[in-house]
Amino acid sequence: MALQIGIDVGGTFTDFFLWSADGRIETHKTLSTPSDPSVGVLTGLEAMAEKRGESLGDFVAGIRTIVHGTTVTTNATLTRKGARTGLITTEGVRDALEMRRGIREEQYDNRYRNVVPLIPRFLRRTVPGRLDRRGREITPLDQDAVRAEARWLAAQGVEAVAICLMNAFANPEHENAAEAIVRQELPRAYLSVSSRVLPAIRFYDRLSTTAINAYIGPVLEGYLHSLTTKLAEAGFAGVLLIMQSNGGVARPEITRELPASTLLSGPAAGPRAAVAYTEPHGEKSCILIDMGGTSFEASLVRDGAATLQTEGEIDRLRLGLPMLGISTIGAGGGSIGWIDDGGLLRMGPESAGAAPGPACYGRGGRRPTCTDAILVLGYLDPQRFAGGRMSLDLEQARQAIERCVAKPLGLSVEQAAEGMYRVINANMAHGVREITIKRGLDPREFPLVVAGGAGPLHACAIAEELGIRTLLVPATASILCASGMLLSDLQHDYVRSYVTSFADLDPARLQTLIGELQARGEEELGREGVPASRIEHQPALDLRYVKQYHEVTVSLPREVIDRADLGAIARAFHREHDRLYGYNLEAEGTALELINVRLRSIGRTEKPALPRLAEGGADPEAAARPPRRAFVPRSGGYANVPVYDAALLRAGNVIDGPALIERSDTTVLVGAGFVARVDAHGSYLLSATGAGE
Repeated sequence: MALQIGIDVGGTFTDFFLWSADGRIETHKTLSTPSDPSVGVLTGLEAMAEKRGESLGDFVAGIRTIVHGTTVTTNATLTRKGARTGLITTEGVRDALEMRRGIREEQYDNRYRNVVPLIPRFLRRTVPGRLDRRGREITPLDQDAVRAEARWLAAQGVEAVAICLMNAFANPEHENAAEAIVRQELPRAYLSVSSRVLPAIRFYDRLSTTAINAYIGPVLEGYLHSLTTKLAEAGFAGVLLIMQSNGGVARPEITRELPASTLLSGPAAGPRAAVAYTEPHGEKSCILIDMGGTSFEASLVRDGAATLQTEGEIDRLRLGLPMLGISTIGAGGGSIGWIDDGGLLRMGPESAGAAPGPACYGRGGRRPTCTDAILVLGYLDPQRFAGGRMSLDLEQARQAIERCVAKPLGLSVEQAAEGMYRVINANMAHGVREITIKRGLDPREFPLVVAGGAGPLHACAIAEELGIRTLLVPATASILCASGMLLSDLQHDYVRSYVTSFADLDPARLQTLIGELQARGEEELGREGVPASRIEHQPALDLRYVKQYHEVTVSLPREVIDRADLGAIARAFHREHDRLYGYNLEAEGTALELINVRLRSIGRTEKPALPRLAEGGADPEAAARPPRRAFVPRSGGYANVPVYDAALLRAGNVIDGPALIERSDTTVLVGAGFVARVDAHGSYLLSATGAGE
């Protein structure tokens, strides 16, 4: 039977979502293996095969498609464990990585330090040669200097080289010549060439993106080689696709060329899955929160699509590639509780990860984590964690909290655990404000979709903090990103700079640029086996008012560009500018200018349908388990809280909070003042009632 599987490698757990052609789904979680994440992938596949009563070879041979999200490039960047990288750039701009845009991020903090570049200064080499902003040669490229610098970098043992020359976005000839020389001198090095990575105006953005791409290129290449080798040895002969930061998927050979496109590989799949679960309830907009073992991500979905940004940052490093607007903070089940120098309780961002993990895992962890706190608070059954595959040590959790939090603060273990729970909830609520209130949006106007293995235990507290009254916990909440990977399309984003005033815009050139980008998209999607009937192109333009610093990306129908309807383009820009900033200058007649031409090429894939749950009426009593003493935040005390077995719940069941719903992969805390209804797909729709203890 043809199977499809989504695999999301996180910092603590690796998640699996399996879909059979007959509509059945299976989920699984296994501890990640940070030293080599591909080992955790194979371990999970072996466990799933064993559960089905099959050999690994037979199981893997039946898999048609694997869609894989990975954090290897993200972790390499954040921990500064990428490749030893050199840079070849234009004479006179050696320090552009440190000068950045010349804007001080924290203007009034005299202790604020600049970000340390990924490429140290002594490995940044310059060569004579110059193009003007239109790509015309001012000074020929000194190819002898390029060769000399390439040999010097080879002697320094670099594993990757970034090539970024001034104004190469307008004419790549100098970079192409430099690339050919570097390939001769460093045949084994990974090369990242700016005119292919990001052929767009703004030198620092292009330079930083190219440097990141080079820095993580060997890391991703090594991981993909390890993964594909292990899968092939296991008997996998299907299609492997890699999740990208823009919310689409691509073949491994495509992501090898552009590894920076995978920096949000895991969480980028979540918004698509969130839409699939909210649409049956008539909602196409939502806030998605995903709390795993290491991090917490918040993203916004509007009108069925996740918020996309054409530029962003990772650990203060500029990235000019399209990515979903996801706010990430260090708040997860493994987040460590600690006391700062001022005597205040903090949670994270440091995480215990998968090794050694929380103290209650019994793997050598001695510092208290969020998971230890929620175990002490009674939210987890020590014998049923991870479906009974792991048992938790309550005494180890209590000792860690007492030693590191309770005793220093003069609190009982229970009071310290309660404080840890409240602090991390406040941290996550702040993460949601980053993507809503800071963008002029009211979080109370959106339903909250809850994901991650730890998320459903904190969701009601976060919702109360933000004033949100409707929550949805999907049936696949703990592995939502893995399920979203099977709902994602093949997708590639392209950009070319065309800087011109509207008055001087040449419609023929605009159409030519769109046509060139479209041909590239069709070529790459064709390499990925997408038939022409499933390919869709979505053009967009980066526009701004004359003398503005930042531009606005405006999506447009292809027919508007084909007929060169500048009036329609201008009106679309004014509307989008007004939506984003609350005003436009249309009435004043302020002139516009075009900066970049963009195109998104999409290859539509077959999507699994959500399974349906049998009807069972409102009474959930058939799923009841013995109640458990647990902390009730609304009352500030403990109570015997009803517990329900999720496997026995049916569509239509209604559960009043406070209550716990136990699944094999997560536990849902229905807070006091909330009522949960099981929907037709096995998800839990939680509504605030205003009542409660």
